[in-house]
Amino acid sequence: MKISFFFLLGCLVLLTYKGYSQDATVTSPDKHLKLCVWVTDGKPTYSVTYKNKPMLERSPLGLTTNEGDFTSGMKLLGKTEEVVNKNYIQDRIKKAQIQYAANKLFCNFENAQQKKIAIVFQISNNDIAFRYELSTWGQRLAAVVQQEATGFKFPAVTTTFLSTMMDPTAGWSRTTPSYETPYVADAPTRKANPAKEGYIFPGLFKIGNNGWVLVSETGVSSLYCASQLSEISGDDLLHSIPKP
Repeated sequence: MKISFFFLLGCLVLLTYKGYSQDATVTSPDKHLKLCVWVTDGKPTYSVTYKNKPMLERSPLGLTTNEGDFTSGMKLLGKTEEVVNKNYIQDRIKKAQIQYAANKLFCNFENAQQKKIAIVFQISNNDIAFRYELSTWGQRLAAVVQQEATGFKFPAVTTTFLSTMMDPTAGWSRTTPSYETPYVADAPTRKANPAKEGYIFPGLFKIGNNGWVLVSETGVSSLYCASQLSEISGDDLLHSIPKP
């Protein structure tokens, strides 16, 4: 089983988990893949399981923009769900007639300044995609994203297949980054290729005997920059960061 996270830039319950917490969940059509969203002490996080096995532990969500901080002091206002069913023809792959089914979860948040942001999750039997949707605040129709909190914390058994990002304007005739770099196969997370510049998409992760996760981005328009993965932090957390 391989699960992919792609980036596009149940009922609501209340419970106590290390402080005040809110959560929402959505599952794939076959019920095997499950995504949970939490706001605990004002910080939004998410996690993923497949057949009740952890594929992604609680990982941070949110953005910091010139219009406000959407990483802390957050409140989950509510959520809505939709069912997605699409049929289309793709004549350049092995299967021409495609039937796509997914469940969509809209989570609406508010920060400490009462500015709103939404995170939209779409989950099929094999993939999870999500994107941030920013509101218009008064006459402000644009915002500058200063930093993403979006992160990925995999279980301790995870091994990696990651290519490092080349140092910019280095190498032959200062042409880098111009090619992908080699990767270390099946490396423990903390022993992956050292990468002060981070790692390129896609990133492949083996979650012990539980399955595989592919992390990449898609649907990026001219409204947002291309991204990559950060270096691995001391707590085995990777972040989505803008490419240099």
